[in-house]
This record gives sequence, C-alpha cells and structure tokens, in this order.
Amino acid sequence: MGCCVNVIAEVSQILTFAPMLKRFTAILLLVALIGSNCSRFFVYAGFEVNQKYIADNLCINKSKPWLHCNGHCYLMNKLRQTEEKEKKQEREEQKSRYQEALPTNPITIVFIEPTVKVEYPPSTIPGIMGRASSIFQPPRV
Repeated sequence: MGCCVNVIAEVSQILTFAPMLKRFTAILLLVALIGSNCSRFFVYAGFEVNQKYIADNLCINKSKPWLHCNGHCYLMNKLRQTEEKEKKQEREEQKSRYQEALPTNPITIVFIEPTVKVEYPPSTIPGIMGRASSIFQPPRV
C-alpha cells in the first residue's frame, strides 16, 4: 500500500513538471526567434548602455572632439558588421535551399522525332489568300 502511494506521488510531481517544461521550452524558442531577427536592436541597446565607455575608449574620432562623434562611428561600424553578417547568413541559406532543390540522380530526357509529315493543301479561295501564299509559308518539317 505504501509503495503505491509513493509511485502516485512521483507521477503527480512529473505531471505537474511537464507543463512547466513545455512553457519553458516555448519561451526559450520564442526568445531565440526574436533574438535572431532583432540583432540591430541589440547593437543599439548595447551602444546606449555603454555609450560613455565607447566614446572614451573605442571611438575612432576621440582625438577630434569638434566632430561631436560620441561613439557613433563605432555604432555605425558595428551596424555595418551585423548587416554583413546577416547578408552572409542569408546567402548561405539560399545556397542550401538551392542545393536541396537540385535532383540527386541525373535525369535523362529523350526526345522522339515526329514521324508524321503534315502537308497543307493549296488554298482554294481566290483573292487575298492567293497573294498571301507567296509571303506566308507553313513551317517545314
């Protein structure tokens, strides 16, 4: 009797843990999906948080204070790098899609030559058709 109670208690703990695990997995996937599409936002946020440090230590134009750069050159550099990285990833994805679309086995196509020769009868309508036949000819097979 005591053994059954312990098993039931363990099963109930597992069952209450399963929805929490599903929720955690869903949140983790959602964050990963949003994070991959919002890389520019993370660059901007990192710049805003660390702007004082970037302006003092990492700025290319810190020796030219009249430009009032305040680290924006570093921000533009990072944005260009992330854009190039995204383009490179997109090109790699397109290459993989292209490779998946190609057939793995060679395809041989055999064209059968037509055996029927079509001959058009001469026009029996006098007038316009007689004059046009010297210009317009049916295709020769």
